[in-house]
Amino acid sequence: GIEHGTITVVCDNTGFEVTTFRKDIETDGRRAVVAFAETLDEDAHRRDFTVNALYVDQDGTVTDPLGGLVDIAARKIRFIDNASDRIREDYLRILRFFRFHAWYGDAHAGIDAEGLAACAELAEGIETLSKERIGHEILKLLASENPAPSLATMEISGILARVMPGATALTVAPLVHFEQELAVTPDPIRRLAAIGGEDPARNLRLSKVEQRRLATLSDGIASAAQMPELAYRLGVTAALDAALLRAAILQMPVPEGLFQMLQSASEQKFPIAAGDLAGNFQGASLGARLKKLEADWIASGFSLTKRQLLS
Repeated sequence: GIEHGTITVVCDNTGFEVTTFRKDIETDGRRAVVAFAETLDEDAHRRDFTVNALYVDQDGTVTDPLGGLVDIAARKIRFIDNASDRIREDYLRILRFFRFHAWYGDAHAGIDAEGLAACAELAEGIETLSKERIGHEILKLLASENPAPSLATMEISGILARVMPGATALTVAPLVHFEQELAVTPDPIRRLAAIGGEDPARNLRLSKVEQRRLATLSDGIASAAQMPELAYRLGVTAALDAALLRAAILQMPVPEGLFQMLQSASEQKFPIAAGDLAGNFQGASLGARLKKLEADWIASGFSLTKRQLLS
């Protein structure tokens, strides 16, 4: 905000943050107390990664005091100066390190070794962070095109277990593969369902909307219902999510023509209404009979007609 020397300029409905040079005068591992700085160099050295210490003037000239352009070209996320010092200023930078690598790093070249070592050594500091900040960072990481390499490194280094006890990154790579195979938009909550873990809603302080979606996905994974029934009951989106998650968890291929099958199932209308049975059934027996006929109809692939069901 403005107390930190930042204002937002809106042009054509797009916001641009304009920030003065700043320097940290006090840090506690969570939030920094900042003051205005006089030089670009002071401002650059308070930032986290070299790729975040780039400056452009009104003529479009880029100033790169710390080698950020070289790191961008190499797709390398590197802490400025001493990695441990940068992390101690704000322990959220541990999670930002993995998030930036997921978004902008070279997965084949691997993560920066010095930065990873510092993150692993200082991982205990994550426990000083609010769950809201942790959750916000994890969801942004999960929204990247392919978060699997970063998550796998987090798991190996013990950092994933600190933020999401019981979680595993093993199912994320196959899930991403199936998403790409079917041209399905990446979804951080779908990927969160694949990771699992103990009470992610509490550990990541998910919103009510996010909690409901995660619960729906978890129910879809655990349900004994086949995919057509899930599409019929919950809709295409929920059924597709369940299909992708089941395939990733079970390491099985996604059925051919999956989307078309789910779309067709979601459009089916059960041909029997309570009034069709009212003459022979009442109360609880009526509900039970409707449920039985609906199950038979679903088991037939939605092919049984009203006459066949009533006969």
